[in-house]
Amino acid sequence: MKLNCVVVDDSSIQRMIIAKLVNNHPNLHLVGDFSNAIEAKNCMSVHTVDLIFLDIEMPVISGFDFLDGLKVKPQIIFITSKAEYAMKAFDYDATDYLQKPIALDRFNASVRRAMDFHMLKKENQEEEGEHIFIKSNLKKLKVYTNKIKWIEAYGDYVKVVTEDDSNLVLSTMKSFEQDLSKEKFIRVHKSYIINIDKVERFNSKFAEIGVTKIPLSRNKKEDLIKALAIA
Repeated sequence: MKLNCVVVDDSSIQRMIIAKLVNNHPNLHLVGDFSNAIEAKNCMSVHTVDLIFLDIEMPVISGFDFLDGLKVKPQIIFITSKAEYAMKAFDYDATDYLQKPIALDRFNASVRRAMDFHMLKKENQEEEGEHIFIKSNLKKLKVYTNKIKWIEAYGDYVKVVTEDDSNLVLSTMKSFEQDLSKEKFIRVHKSYIINIDKVERFNSKFAEIGVTKIPLSRNKKEDLIKALAIA
């Protein structure tokens, strides 16, 4: 098994060094190397990326700013010449933090850590089903999508209602919708996304999930019928 990787570093020499390390590693596949975050983000919009080797100090968009703009974050191995960024790096759930110049044994140790995490995540998904991570009350929560009943617009937040509880997440409905399976979740109203597996009854105005009536927009009933027929 190989992890798909990108390298993002504004230094052409450092980028070449890291790319060579990636190409020489049997468990890594280099998707591309980029001098700036914009090029890397464009690549990631069309290619699956499991791991990013990311410089922190870059012009215009720093490594941290780049990550703040990603909706789906792969594993990150930060690469920098300055040790003072280490604490902040791990606030971003970094897999590891490498200081330049990079020693081969230290690089290999970071890759082993990334491989172990990737395998563990894959095993958990197979055993427990698909899940997403949401940030609520400054905590990162793991939520299994098959337990989500509906998502509701709540001012500047969205409320994620599951079989167990509900949590407020700072997000837009459109952004949150992108993280969900289009086969299982459908936007039935400007303020509601529902899990079609949880729908018990519906009519021209409402979809019922338990005792809750979710309003249907006028043009969404046909979409719901089609989705339920496929499910």
